Amino acid sequence: MTRPRLALFDCDGTLVDSQANICLAAVEAFTMADLTPPPAAAIRRIVGLSLVEAMRVLAPDQADTMHHQLASDYKDAFFRLRTAGAMELEPLFDGIPALLDHLAGEGWLMGVATGKSDRGLKRVLAEHGLAHHFVTLQTADRHPSKPDPSMVLAAMAETGVAAQDVAMIGDTSFDMAMGKAAGAFAVGVAWGYHDVKELVNAGAEVVAQEVADLPALLVRP
Repeated sequence: MTRPRLALFDCDGTLVDSQANICLAAVEAFTMADLTPPPAAAIRRIVGLSLVEAMRVLAPDQADTMHHQLASDYKDAFFRLRTAGAMELEPLFDGIPALLDHLAGEGWLMGVATGKSDRGLKRVLAEHGLAHHFVTLQTADRHPSKPDPSMVLAAMAETGVAAQDVAMIGDTSFDMAMGKAAGAFAVGVAWGYHDVKELVNAGAEVVAQEVADLPALLVRP
């Protein structure tokens, strides 16, 4: 009998290009706190971290109470801007639907491990009609921030897949370090928010240049 295999995807920067909306909400949160908003390049660097940890990186000179306030304001701003129609649909990267269909046909179990909230992840999956593909959803609402391995370990426990048969797929060094810490196969993607050198330095064992490259790279050689 073939052992089950799990392809565990990051969301922002891996499945969807969400940088525009993330930057918009972050600028709004800093403005609400009367702080100078960080540049877009700095905001892209923290995509994937849980919100409080992200704010610690973006505002290192502020007190922890401010980090929590910024995280709360970010959530409020994102919801308000989304509800008001000020945010565009976060687009899927080219080839993602075909990739998920292919992996499902090959018998892969699939899941998501993301710094998004439960609400944010479910919204994205519903908007793109992808929810049916994923058997495990791990979010920042129930786990410490990446690169802590908690999300990957929980996905393994839910699916019964052993670490040697799990591919953690992501675009940031946080994803790669998280996957390695859990004993999973760390697979980087080059179309997201951290460059290839950073992915490799953080533990990526392979890096896909294009979405179509992934099926051939997901199994440890």
